[in-house]
Amino acid sequence: MDHEHVREVDPAVADALKGEVERQRSSLQMIASENHVSEAVIDAQGSALTNKYAEGYPGSRYYGGCEYADEVEELAIERATELFGADHVNVQPHSGTQANQAVYFAMLEPGDKILSLDLTHGGHLSHGHPANFVGQFYDVEQYEVDAETGYIDYDGLEAQAAEFEPDIIVSGYSAYPREIEWGRIQDVADDVDALHLADIAHITGLVAAGVHSSPVGIADFVTGSTHKTIRSGRGGIVMCEEAYADDIDSAVFPGGQGGPLMHNVAGKAVGFKEALQPEFEDYAEQTVANAKALGDQLAEHGFSLVSEGTDNHLVLVDLRESHPDTSGGDAEEALEDAGIVLNGNTVPGETRSAFDPSGIRAGTPALTTRGFDEDDCRTVADLIARVIDDPDDEDVLESVRAEVDELCAANPLYEDA
Repeated sequence: MDHEHVREVDPAVADALKGEVERQRSSLQMIASENHVSEAVIDAQGSALTNKYAEGYPGSRYYGGCEYADEVEELAIERATELFGADHVNVQPHSGTQANQAVYFAMLEPGDKILSLDLTHGGHLSHGHPANFVGQFYDVEQYEVDAETGYIDYDGLEAQAAEFEPDIIVSGYSAYPREIEWGRIQDVADDVDALHLADIAHITGLVAAGVHSSPVGIADFVTGSTHKTIRSGRGGIVMCEEAYADDIDSAVFPGGQGGPLMHNVAGKAVGFKEALQPEFEDYAEQTVANAKALGDQLAEHGFSLVSEGTDNHLVLVDLRESHPDTSGGDAEEALEDAGIVLNGNTVPGETRSAFDPSGIRAGTPALTTRGFDEDDCRTVADLIARVIDDPDDEDVLESVRAEVDELCAANPLYEDA
């Protein structure tokens, strides 16, 4: 990744690109929604398909010259269909958020009712937060996790749905460490004659590998991001029953987007092919095993884990009991100084601001891509504990940084780049 052509034209951008590669190589990327895609995916996303307008769908475009765009999109669709077993797949959404928006556009009228998980309890902005247009265009109520257990309060969800009578219920979350009971939420939706949208943005790869149960065939709509645990081209995806296919396709284009980002669709196609290989299941299983090891070791250091553990790729730590004077923002900043990149995150029963919350969220997808195993992740937990115990001690930060350097050297990234 020397970016020689960029350097000839724009050295400042080339320096920034080089710096980003080095940042990823030399620090631990533990933001749960991030990963390291293969160089094959990077090549596809940097291809000449960035030049091509291909409004419409394969075989029915608004521009000529789309024969190779059609081929790439058809490959992406075929591979996603095989991965997830969906009736219909749309691979054009620019992001997971726009995938969700497509479902709302297709199935709801302004003012219709959405029932979704509260953002501070692990939900997502695109599920109806008032800062997002979804929360402004629709009537949104939000359910919560049980504050004591950290698990979804399914009984509370059922009671709230019966009272609110939503038009659509949203499941799937951005900071929830436990397996989701899709069937139980579908039963609630059926009881109140609501649609069910399952957003698997974070766990797309885990679902594809069979490491997490799938909502495909249970929920009416399944959306996801394609660049997180599944490690394909950046963007989103919508899956649905054939009966909804035309409505979804129309909501994506022309309803919410113009020309698809065909270079990203190419990256999706390549990443989906990688996810169809047997070794991807090993990767997904290791990602979960690493998260469990990370969480268990953090608990050994006295940290409080929301729901007391994890079933997936992330752990959510509530700092209020173990480190009441340290916010998630404080921890994030100190850890980044030591070469460990994760994010401050709200926790159930949040008492601080969302901009400086009470918890941290740590994920293992990118570490696992680099080759980290459970022992490595226990070591990382030890390093996290050392930093959060003494976030202002420069000697501690320097010592941890040195150990991070050793871990990175032992698990190199983009070696040939």
